[in-house]
Amino acid sequence: MSKSLRLSEKWFRRGLWMVAVVFAWFLIGLGGTLVGDLPQIEQTQTLEDFMDPIELKTVREQIRKTELNEREVSDALEQSRLKHSAAEADTDSEREKFMAWVATRKATALPDQDQELIARTERVDNLQALERVALAQLEMQQKLLLDAQQANRKAQLQLNDLERAAQGEYTSAIQSQELRVFGYRLALTLPLLLVAGWFYKTKRQSTYWPFVWGFIYFALFVFFVELVPYLPSYGGYIRYIVGIVITVLVGRQAIRALNRYLEQQRLAEAQPETKRREVLDYDTALARLLKGICPGCERTVDLKDSTIDFCPHCGIGLHDKCTACGSRKSTFSKYCHACGTGARLPDPPAQAAQP
Repeated sequence: MSKSLRLSEKWFRRGLWMVAVVFAWFLIGLGGTLVGDLPQIEQTQTLEDFMDPIELKTVREQIRKTELNEREVSDALEQSRLKHSAAEADTDSEREKFMAWVATRKATALPDQDQELIARTERVDNLQALERVALAQLEMQQKLLLDAQQANRKAQLQLNDLERAAQGEYTSAIQSQELRVFGYRLALTLPLLLVAGWFYKTKRQSTYWPFVWGFIYFALFVFFVELVPYLPSYGGYIRYIVGIVITVLVGRQAIRALNRYLEQQRLAEAQPETKRREVLDYDTALARLLKGICPGCERTVDLKDSTIDFCPHCGIGLHDKCTACGSRKSTFSKYCHACGTGARLPDPPAQAAQP
């Protein structure tokens, strides 16, 4: 169809389509902001809202105390490990010195060193006693850490029990909230879609068609982008059922529209050629001819064949001869392409006389 338009008209139409797109873009921005703010109508709920507040507070306080105690015991355990390691090192060092000294005394065999032997033995014994004390403290701290960890796990299990008890009610409440929010979105977007359908049916060829198409694009975007992705799933049942219903409704309307179109075409093809030409738009007819389609019945016709002057499917005239110069031209052209003489509709073909 664009090839049959004037150059200025083409650019005007392109500009008007740009107006439609820009208008739709601003409407989509406004609609997206409004739809995005709809969930704020509902109060945000958490799992804790469905737990016993007193019991929850008690368990959380217990968890806080056990975690604090666990950190303190863990720090004390590290100190005990360091002390035990130091005691072990001191004992090992003193023992090595003692063994070296004993080896030296055996070599010299000096009896006046017996007192020193006793003193050195006592120092080793004292260090071993300190090491045993450090080991006992280390073991005690390990036990305290184990007790603290067990107490913390017990408190965490109590919290898990509270969460499991509240999970069912919380899930049900969230699903109900999502359904209400979806209802808000549907209440906003469905009327827009219905208005867009009415616009498409009655106003798409009006003077202000760019705004009509802009609104149609906006309504389609809001419905399929701002609404459909938020359709509650319920395990996929809702979405599949809604998809089936929409497909059936759209398919039913498409089938009915096809049948109406075919019936209209059948009735139109039964009309005289002059009446059929009266309802054909000039630009539409030229656009169909450019695609090798009959303007009357929209079936394919080999327009390059110079022997075809009438549509073999519906009988409408496609070519005739100019009354001034005799050149073969399209019956839908307003002027002869060879001499510029104004064209006239050809007379309908004469019917054969009945015997």
